[in-house]
Amino acid sequence: MDNAILAPAALLVIWSLIMLFWMAGTRLPAAKKLGIDITAKPGGRGPDIDPNLPDKVAWKSHNYTHLMEQPTLFYATVIILALAGSGTGLNLWLAWAYVLLRIAHSIWQSTINLVNVRFMLFLASTLCLLVMAINAFFSTFI
Repeated sequence: MDNAILAPAALLVIWSLIMLFWMAGTRLPAAKKLGIDITAKPGGRGPDIDPNLPDKVAWKSHNYTHLMEQPTLFYATVIILALAGSGTGLNLWLAWAYVLLRIAHSIWQSTINLVNVRFMLFLASTLCLLVMAINAFFSTFI
């Protein structure tokens, strides 16, 4: 098994946890400042308070949610490539590019959040993932 391709996946896990703490570190104080009692509504969820929070606080929550979506496909693809013995060369470079683009996307969305740039970062990372997924398919199919 090619373990090298697991390193970018591990970094994305660490980054997702950093985003979790960044989100909580801004959301909880902002909610308190606005007088929002996060325990008042049984079954309440973090996104329920986003409309009441300043945009720059909510953006971090939105990004954390994004990190729980498409990257799940990345993790599966990385595991397939590693198990198939195809986690080197181009696939390894694409995996690192994907993770670095997702980190750039997170920082951009959490701070500046102009959609045109954010979309280009998302598109570039998605193209990396697409090529990796196609390579994973052919690594296991043939």
